Amino acid sequence: MTSLSRPLLASRPASLGATALLSLLLTGMAGPATPQPPRQPPAPPASFVITGAQIADGTGAPLRAASVRVQGDTIAAVGNVTPRPGEPVIDGTGMVLAPGFIDTHNHSSSGLEVEPAAVSQVSQGITTVAVGPDGSSPWPVGEYLQRLRTRPPTVNVVTFAGHATIRREVIGYDYKRKATPAEVARMAALVTQAMNEGAFGLSSGLEYEVGSYSATDEVVTMARAAGAKGGIYISHIRDEADLAMDAMREAIAIGEQGQVPVQITHIKLGTVGVWGQANEAIAMVDAARRRGVDVTADAYPYLAWQSTPRVLIPNKRYTDSASVRRGLDDIGGAKNVQITRWGAHPEFVGKRLDEAARRLGVSDIEAYIRFQGDEESGMIGHAMTEADLRAFYRQPWVMVASDGGIANNHPRGAGTFPRVLGRLVREQQWMTLTEAIHKMSGMPAARLGLRDRGTLAPGMKADLVLFDPATVIDRATFEQPRALSTGMQRVWVNGALVWTGTAVTEARPGRVLARP
Repeated sequence: MTSLSRPLLASRPASLGATALLSLLLTGMAGPATPQPPRQPPAPPASFVITGAQIADGTGAPLRAASVRVQGDTIAAVGNVTPRPGEPVIDGTGMVLAPGFIDTHNHSSSGLEVEPAAVSQVSQGITTVAVGPDGSSPWPVGEYLQRLRTRPPTVNVVTFAGHATIRREVIGYDYKRKATPAEVARMAALVTQAMNEGAFGLSSGLEYEVGSYSATDEVVTMARAAGAKGGIYISHIRDEADLAMDAMREAIAIGEQGQVPVQITHIKLGTVGVWGQANEAIAMVDAARRRGVDVTADAYPYLAWQSTPRVLIPNKRYTDSASVRRGLDDIGGAKNVQITRWGAHPEFVGKRLDEAARRLGVSDIEAYIRFQGDEESGMIGHAMTEADLRAFYRQPWVMVASDGGIANNHPRGAGTFPRVLGRLVREQQWMTLTEAIHKMSGMPAARLGLRDRGTLAPGMKADLVLFDPATVIDRATFEQPRALSTGMQRVWVNGALVWTGTAVTEARPGRVLARP
């Protein structure tokens, strides 16, 4: 990988204004902020030029020196560009200029309405988010997208339609059973409605409560409806633990039978029993791709997942001591369960379940039973291996996605993309810099069908990230999950500057993107 020196900018980042300071503070607060009324952002310059940077164009091609002119919201020229008289110039010497990062799995659907500045997202170079993952989405899709058009956020937005969201619309609280043929037909019709309103596909969370009761045929029918409208199917598969291989086979089968592109989202092997089996999963996906199934995956760069504690008990016997013991053993013990939410015991947030058990004077099993029974409970499971994650990331069909979002209590919400660039690329050399950027830009753009984003070329929209490859790094930790990353010097969305290296600007140029 090319070694680059630190940059010398022609124009320095502006000082931190009151609005930007408020946005930064909001990312460190647990409670929601009060939505602010719409405001008119300052108009960006008619054109500007970025000189001196090394270009990573999003295709995976080697770095090359070039200047870039942005005209309005579009990249007008790349190459030997001479600034016009009076045209603003940004000196990118020592930096890399790349397409804005596209996060195909993002949990900011409500956050964008509360904090449209999206500080934790743009500060790591994200310019487009895909919300509505894991089977849960805004509903109705059209009404949600219209609200974002009326009050735009900083980033561009696409949304999926949630399988569980639609299932609850049709079945209501009687969801703990297979759907009837008439109900499945109604669900498929609602998928079509969501696609007509702007959804990019169907998401599912088959490991979660509502989705877990669905039959494979139900999901096939709904995924086929999304595919008929040009959408994709993205799935939190039915099991990411001991039955992960079976769950991956089901996801592939849904794509194959539904004739729809399928993405296994946040691909992982999340329990002790399946550690070290990444090569088996890779072989399964490769075999499916060879026979024509359009299957890809995404991954986040952490060895811990975040979910509800009930996912630890696949048989749903949450108060049965034997079942709980097996679930805790599968994750390597209560010491690997980190508490992110516990309504009855907020003092344990950030602590491990074994410590909570000791402080309560009960067994690990009893502590878990109390924990899962609280409606306000959430956890991080420290139960993945570096070898498996590295094997997945090295596959040409695996892209980067965060599974995070605004005000997320997992460090992936604020640190995913800089972590890949700083730790996996620069420090550990799992992949080259340009390979990583392709997995963050060109590859997810192609997966979503975003033909005017994801690569840095004339005619593409000016979603751009200028960063220092020698210093870019995540700062979010499991103890301080909302700490902002460093090294992202400039971020533009649709040609408007949204991140100065230290703060967000007033601009809110994000758009609801249309499905091709």
